[in-house]
Amino acid sequence: MAILRKFISSNLFIFFLVIATTNGQAPAPTPSGSTNITAVLEKAGQFTMFIRLLKSTQAADQINTQLNSSSSQGLTVFAPTDNAFSSLKSGTLNSLSDQQKVQLVQFHVLPTLLTMPQFQTVSNPLRTQAGDGQNGEFPLNITSSGNQVNITTGVVSATVANSVYSDKQLAVYQVDQVLLPLAMFGSSSAAPAPAPEKGGSVTTGSASGSDGGGDTSTDSSDAERIRYGIIATVAAIAASSLWI
Repeated sequence: MAILRKFISSNLFIFFLVIATTNGQAPAPTPSGSTNITAVLEKAGQFTMFIRLLKSTQAADQINTQLNSSSSQGLTVFAPTDNAFSSLKSGTLNSLSDQQKVQLVQFHVLPTLLTMPQFQTVSNPLRTQAGDGQNGEFPLNITSSGNQVNITTGVVSATVANSVYSDKQLAVYQVDQVLLPLAMFGSSSAAPAPAPEKGGSVTTGSASGSDGGGDTSTDSSDAERIRYGIIATVAAIAASSLWI
């Protein structure tokens, strides 16, 4: 019996030692700074074009680096849907330089974390990673009424449709328009002049056609007057010769 008790005691000691060692080697929890912006958007879906821009401009790497930084104050990202990109004029993105594409993406990122309730108390214009809105080049203004949040850039007006993702470092909001900064698209915000000019040309062409018809009628009247004038002159000469 003594041998049995000793055997059991030894096995129990080994059992508890293994458990203690295993718990001591348990993996540490995943750090909160490992949030990946493209992974968040890919999981949400319908952000293919924005993800492509984030990757091609390397803005995604910049955002992820900031999220992992201990000094980060968090980030707010306004993510336009694929439908929002589809509504842009044809060739809009292709007309931009590489630097402008970077600025376009950065214009959708705020260097601080904003929750939905905080949109009601922000001071306009907001600073984006593209630059300070105070100089009038990259103004981004937010108005909030209840649960509705609207964004204006001086070129377009957009609505925050919903919250895509949020944690202690990152907030991602879906927007229904691509946010076009005034510095890059200010001239395109006005009504394009060529359209009225084309309309004017058509109108002018129609007017010219009418005028052409009017000229034909006038020419006919002039011809009639000349004809009658010649007849009257001949008659007068004939009458004079009779008197002579």
